[in-house]
Amino acid sequence: MKTDINITDLLGEKADFYLEHVCEKITKDELQTPSKTSLEKVFAQSNRSPQVLRSLSQLYNHGNLGGTGYLSILPVDQGIEHSAAFSFYKNPDYFDPENIIKLAMEAGCNGVASTFGVLGLNARKYAHKIPYIVKINHNELLTIPNKYDQTLFGKVKDAWNMGAVAVGATVYFGSEESNRQLKEIAEAFEEAHSLGMATILWCYLRNEAFKTGKEDYHAAADVTGQANHLGVTIQADIIKQKLPTNNFGFKNIGFSKYDDEMYDTLTTDHPIDLCRLQVANCYMGKIGLINSGGSSKGKSDLVEAITTAVINKRAGGSGLIMGRKAFQKPLREGVELLQTVQSVYLDNKITIA
Repeated sequence: MKTDINITDLLGEKADFYLEHVCEKITKDELQTPSKTSLEKVFAQSNRSPQVLRSLSQLYNHGNLGGTGYLSILPVDQGIEHSAAFSFYKNPDYFDPENIIKLAMEAGCNGVASTFGVLGLNARKYAHKIPYIVKINHNELLTIPNKYDQTLFGKVKDAWNMGAVAVGATVYFGSEESNRQLKEIAEAFEEAHSLGMATILWCYLRNEAFKTGKEDYHAAADVTGQANHLGVTIQADIIKQKLPTNNFGFKNIGFSKYDDEMYDTLTTDHPIDLCRLQVANCYMGKIGLINSGGSSKGKSDLVEAITTAVINKRAGGSGLIMGRKAFQKPLREGVELLQTVQSVYLDNKITIA
């Protein structure tokens, strides 16, 4: 792995803002921070079986970040979630499932997350070479009107049969179907653990009421933090969440339980403090938080990716799960972007805030 990009230079005039910040509301001493011994500290005395620990170990100890406690995962399920033509027209190579796996391997990712079809078609060729994470449910886009639902596309046992170390799933918290999804995925995660696989939950929010006339609170720190807390409650081993973009969702929408003192006690408006609240909701970092990389916007992708990685790492998170910014580019550019992001987690000068 080679990357000679200077992180401070990339952050530019915002470098000190991100690299010098100290979290004073929820301090780093209160967290379980990522390290090579994280799995033992968190799960050795838990109800996770030795087989689950082995699967988690395979994931955490693979690739360029192996043994650091951090994760770099390539997720490509957008062919279903966002439509294949829309997702792959910028780089049609990724209509071919094998190229998805090749990108993850070439970039030195800890694992590759995709659909039953993508990973199953290449299981005998690659399942022993890079950890597989099978995304077991999806929101298909052919229903009119579109709805905020996730449908199971296969069985947990199918993921186990193809050699996957983990299953991933999404719950759309706040949607009309969220209670069913929550029960469905809790049962799927129980089965995955019984088979020795790890579990990753995409804790996303979907409800038109989360948008007001002034603000969109789908990525608010307080609301996404509670989604994370529901995710760890059904025993997800890793939580995937969008980086927070604002706060005060409960207060400004006017629902759930909140008071002003709660906000003042737990966080500020600094992006690292907002992400720290997400980490705190993952049992104070004992369950790893990986933030998503977001959509590809072209020239700004590298700076956005690095900024997200710095925020996640300094907040106490466990890495990034980044797809579109990488696979919507030529292979070499995608590899370089992923490896530059990984360099943030390998840089000992970038510390927990």
